[in-house]
Amino acid sequence: MGRSWRLVPGPWCRNGFRRDERQEVAADGLAHSTMGLDTTLLEPNESCNQVFSAPPWWEKRLSEVARLSLSMRIAAACIAVLMASAVCGQETNVNPGINNHYRNPDYQRWVNVFERPGREVFDRRWEILEATAPKPGMVVADIGAGTGLFTRLFSPRVGPDGRVIAVDISRTFIDNILRTAARQGLVNIEGVVNTDRDVALPAGSIDLAFLCDTYHHFEYPQTMLESIHRALRPGGALVIIDFRRIPGYSSPWVIGHVRAGGKDVRKEVEAAGFRLVEQRDFLKTNYFLRFVKI
Repeated sequence: MGRSWRLVPGPWCRNGFRRDERQEVAADGLAHSTMGLDTTLLEPNESCNQVFSAPPWWEKRLSEVARLSLSMRIAAACIAVLMASAVCGQETNVNPGINNHYRNPDYQRWVNVFERPGREVFDRRWEILEATAPKPGMVVADIGAGTGLFTRLFSPRVGPDGRVIAVDISRTFIDNILRTAARQGLVNIEGVVNTDRDVALPAGSIDLAFLCDTYHHFEYPQTMLESIHRALRPGGALVIIDFRRIPGYSSPWVIGHVRAGGKDVRKEVEAAGFRLVEQRDFLKTNYFLRFVKI
C-alpha cells in the first residue's frame, strides 16, 4: 500500500506534510481517503508558502492510519503464509518417473507385452470381464487403458447405448486404441488423454471406473482418486485389479516395482470416499476389489 506513514516534525506545509515528501505521502493518503480522513488535507499543493506546526488531532489521525496500515500488512502476510501452506500441502509424488517409458511409447512393443500369453490378466481376461460385469447402457472408463485390451472387451457389453472411454496419459496409446476400434467397427469407444493428477472426465459422467494393473502407476494416488470420485455418478463403481505385493510370495520385480499391496490400497481408496463391496480371489498374482462411491 505505497510508502509507510511517518510523523514528521514541523515546519509543516499547508497540506500537512513537508514539501519534499508531500507527493509520496499524498499518494498513500488518497488510498486511505475512504477511511475517514479529511482528503482536502491530503491533496498535494504546488506551493508550500505557509508553514505551521501540526495540530494535535492530525498527529492522532496519522498514528491511527499507521496502526491500520500495519494491521493490513500483517493480514496480507498471514494470507501469503496460508497460500504457501496450501502449495506445500499438495500431494507428494509417491513414485517419480514410473510412467516415463509411457510418454512416447512404441505401441506395438507394448501390445506384445500387455497382450501376450503368460500375463495373468490377459490369460484370465474373460473371467475378469465377467467379474467386472459391465451392463448395457453403461459408461465405462478404462483408466490406464494401455493398448486397449479391456476397452475393446467392454465395448460389446455396454452396447450401442453405452460408451467406453479409454483414458491414458499416452496420446500414442489413445490414438492407436481409436484406430484399432474403428478398424474393428467398435463405434462406442472414445479416447481421453489425461494427466498424472486427473482422469480428465466431467463430474458425474461415468458408471464404472476400471483399473487393471494401473493403480500402482498413480504418481499422485490421492489426487487421482479424488478425480475418479468426482467423475463417477452416485453409486458408481470402481474396480481395481493390481499385483499382490507380499514379501516371500510375490516376485522380486513386483516387490521392487509396486508401491503398495492390497490392504494399503484398500485403505487409500476408502479414505477417498469409497466403500469396499466385493473382493474376489480367482486370480493368483493379482487381487480384485470392487468399491462403490459413497
